Amino acid sequence: MAKKELEALVVEQKILSRIYVVRGQKVMLDEDLAEMYKVETRRLNEQVKRNINRFPKDFMFALSAKEWENLMSQNATSSWGGRRKLPSAFTEQGIAMLSSILNSDVAIEVNIRIIRVFTKLREYALTHKEILLQLSKLEKEVKGNSKDIENIFMVLKELLEKQRSPLPPRNRIGFKQYD
Repeated sequence: MAKKELEALVVEQKILSRIYVVRGQKVMLDEDLAEMYKVETRRLNEQVKRNINRFPKDFMFALSAKEWENLMSQNATSSWGGRRKLPSAFTEQGIAMLSSILNSDVAIEVNIRIIRVFTKLREYALTHKEILLQLSKLEKEVKGNSKDIENIFMVLKELLEKQRSPLPPRNRIGFKQYD
C-alpha cells in the first residue's frame, strides 16, 4: 500500500470515529470539525452564526444536555474544563454548507474527505440493506416450503407405521411339494 493511500485510510478512520448518530441522523460535532479545519471552535460557530440562514434545522442543530451527556459517557470524554454552550451537530448537508462559509484550502480539502466518507457510509448501508432484503425473501420462501416439508414427514411417518404393523397371513404362491 502506498504512503498516500495509507494516510487517506488513517484520515478516513479519524473522520469515521467522529461521526455520531443523534436523533437518527449521522452528525459531526462543531468541535471535531473545527479541529479538522484547524480553526477554533468559537470561530467556526461565529461563521455559522453570521450565515445562520444557510443552516436550517436539518443541516445543523444544538444538542440537548441529555444528548451531550450521553455522547460524553459513550466516548469517555473528560468533564475537566469544558464548554460554556452545548455543541452544535452538523448533518452531511450542514458539513457541505460549511465549505461555503469557511473558504480556506484546508477547509475545502477536509470537506471533500468528509463528504467522501459520508458517501461510503451510505453505500455501505445500501449494500447491507440489499443483503437484508435478500435474507427476508429467502426466509419467506423457507416459511412457504415448511408446510410442504411437514406434509412429506407426515407421509413418511404413515409409511413407517404401516411397515411396523403385522401383515395378515397370506397364502403361499407357487408349487406345492408332496411327500
